[in-house]
Amino acid sequence: MEEESMEEEGGSSSSYEAMMDDQNHNNWEAGVDGYRQQHPAGQAQAPLGDRALQLPADRKGHRGPQQQEEEEEEEAQMVPEANGLAKGCDSAGAAGKGGAVAAATININTSTSKFLMNVITIEDYKSTYWPKLDSAIDQLLTQSPGDYIPISYEQIYSCVYKCVCQQHSEQMYSDLIKKITNHLERVSKELQASPPDLYIERFNIALGQYMGALQSIVPLFIYMNKFYIETKLNRDLKDDLIKLFTEHVAEKHIYSLMPLLLEAQSTPFQITPSTMANIVKGLYTLRPEWVQMAPALFSKFIPNILPPAVESELQEYAAQDQKLQRELMQNGFTRGDQSRKRAGEELTYNGSSTCASSRGYR
Repeated sequence: MEEESMEEEGGSSSSYEAMMDDQNHNNWEAGVDGYRQQHPAGQAQAPLGDRALQLPADRKGHRGPQQQEEEEEEEAQMVPEANGLAKGCDSAGAAGKGGAVAAATININTSTSKFLMNVITIEDYKSTYWPKLDSAIDQLLTQSPGDYIPISYEQIYSCVYKCVCQQHSEQMYSDLIKKITNHLERVSKELQASPPDLYIERFNIALGQYMGALQSIVPLFIYMNKFYIETKLNRDLKDDLIKLFTEHVAEKHIYSLMPLLLEAQSTPFQITPSTMANIVKGLYTLRPEWVQMAPALFSKFIPNILPPAVESELQEYAAQDQKLQRELMQNGFTRGDQSRKRAGEELTYNGSSTCASSRGYR
């Protein structure tokens, strides 16, 4: 006994580890004593994990069918228990690190597989996501004011969001521009085929319909606008879409439209005031430089177009107002009830006083 004690005190670390391995080995055997098969003396025993896996094969060769069935049930219980014992022992040694690495690998593989299941390939985008967006854009571009469109704005926004997250922003932006360009080219051809008496009204409808559609299209693609157009292209989606209408419709028709507008202005109520106002304001929004083509026309609907009124031109303003009043009276418009008018007041006096007060705010 004294010699053994001296050997333990003076022994190397390798002999101490061997002793601890023997002790752990005995503890493992005690933990699965009800399931372990006794081996002949002197025969080396396999580690617990190997014996747990090899146990059914060893036993099935010497047991009957019923016993094999029972041992299969024991096997199902034994493997988790053996794993549990292994985990308890592994925490003290290098085996614990291996178990942690294996668990991390399993978690990474699981997360990777879940991510790969949600990947949107370019084929998925072209076959599934863009057709939904294409159909919704079609309906928005062709809707009339007040029409109900049976589309899910939440679904369309979700499609845009997923495509942006999957790096399809560039393709989606290209498809959107191409889609709207084709639509505007068809609109331009329809306007060219319109007769002069319907030209102004149809241009007004096309302009109003397109601007109304932008109020829905731009918010639906706001995620693409924020994380692709503004960030990488340094532009804004609404500005790009307005520019498309300017290039493909307005520029092609401005020189045909403006003479008709000036002619309609010279004939009161040839077109409704609201139509004239919508077109003039719309043209100014598309390209402010077009004011130079007809400053007087634009000044009737856009403030601060003409220079401020000066006192030396008051008589000229009064003459213009008198001319307008006479034209209105010739077309059947009356000045209203004149019974309370004071004696001696003439059209010239009323015209000059009205002009002086109204023209000063131009």
